[in-house]
Amino acid sequence: MTTDTPARLLQLLSLLQTPREWPGGELADRLRVSRRTVRRDIDRLRELGYPVQASKGSDGGYRLVAGKALPPLVLDDEEAVAIVVGLRAGAGHAVEGLDEASVRALAKLEQVLPSRLRRRVSTLQAATTPLTSGDGAVIAPETLTVMASAVAGQERLRFAYRAKDGTPTKRLTEPHRLVSTGRRWYLVAYDLDRADWRTFRVDRVADPFATGARFTPRELPTGDAAEYLRRSMYVRQEAYVFEVTFAAPAAYVAARVPAWLGTPEPVDEHSCRIRSSVGDAVESLAVRLATVDCEFTVREPAELVEQVRELGARMTRAAAGG
Repeated sequence: MTTDTPARLLQLLSLLQTPREWPGGELADRLRVSRRTVRRDIDRLRELGYPVQASKGSDGGYRLVAGKALPPLVLDDEEAVAIVVGLRAGAGHAVEGLDEASVRALAKLEQVLPSRLRRRVSTLQAATTPLTSGDGAVIAPETLTVMASAVAGQERLRFAYRAKDGTPTKRLTEPHRLVSTGRRWYLVAYDLDRADWRTFRVDRVADPFATGARFTPRELPTGDAAEYLRRSMYVRQEAYVFEVTFAAPAAYVAARVPAWLGTPEPVDEHSCRIRSSVGDAVESLAVRLATVDCEFTVREPAELVEQVRELGARMTRAAAGG
């Protein structure tokens, strides 16, 4: 029998956060207390703001339902390890859809993770090798979590940085936001030594360190970190406009192209188009379009039309050789 009321409440809360209805008798058996004690504990949880719904019947049942606010989440060891490993794997390979909010969640979880669970996470990661597409840079999840914590805490961040030509530098920054393009992570920050805003590829960052020195956030020129990154990338690369129509609904195509490629606009219920500006080489864009898994037609530019034609001919020759 669990006589420690706080510990019993946490155990009860952990059970209720499983999406099912728990009969009162089963909860009593799990907690090794009386049904009356279960009812009192349910009332205590309600007083703490947890929306526990009770059902009538011979045994009665309890279920945690959605409320107006998110209550603290209670995880057991296995659940905590699973979430941390999943977030780490996604963060390390810049998986599309894993944005800064997910990295902040990872930073919070790792901060409170007991040492015994840290060892389990490390053991799991050491024993597994993820299968990735190969077109995105691999980075250490710890690098992202340090950066995310510095962004959230408004702390100045020091790190070593390797430029595109390989030149090593030391940077002292006021980190503003982390931005994922689906293939890479970038840090948008104010560079104190250069007295200007900069974007940094996170896979080129080493030894990030939050100094503890707080700063007052500056106003980003574009107001939005993703927009600032987009503009800065187009300044460094020669951008061009492309237009492609797809023989598939917009929702189908949207689920199969990365956000950086553009948003599909419906032409009708069976087709859509993307007209956008990118800085990727036409060779890379041609290959990316070929993976969408539907018929498509390139409208412009002429260089992309020619590249798709050459790629198609090459694939045809490869198939004929088989």
